[in-house]
Amino acid sequence: MSLLYLLDANVLSEPARPRPNQRVLEELVAHRGEIATAAPVWHELLHGVQRMPPSVRRDEIARYLEQVVKRSVPILPYDESAAAWHAAERARLVALGRTPPFADGQIAAIAHTQGLTLVTANQADFVSFRGLPLADWRA
Repeated sequence: MSLLYLLDANVLSEPARPRPNQRVLEELVAHRGEIATAAPVWHELLHGVQRMPPSVRRDEIARYLEQVVKRSVPILPYDESAAAWHAAERARLVALGRTPPFADGQIAAIAHTQGLTLVTANQADFVSFRGLPLADWRA
């Protein structure tokens, strides 16, 4: 199978939630082998865990990230092509009075330059990026 989807942090973290969205879980299984994530998303996930106070919950999430996500989901880099697309889109959006968070731009750039649909529960964060297919697996 080839990659079709780039998953945002809110999608990758869904299985670790106390009551995960069943539809998201089904989509993750259905698209196994077609999903990847971005290095900035991996950073967001690790940073979130490291900010948690020591607890059983923190240990469970850290274990899930290392043993499930890291082992089964390719982590795509922010490379030269992504940086160039990001710079152009950021300049365009700033000129329109919209300054997206830098990490969101990196994630969008990786998805766009890899020809992937970005799967996120926060489509509003990415809708301004031109030519970026979006999906929400919760619906």
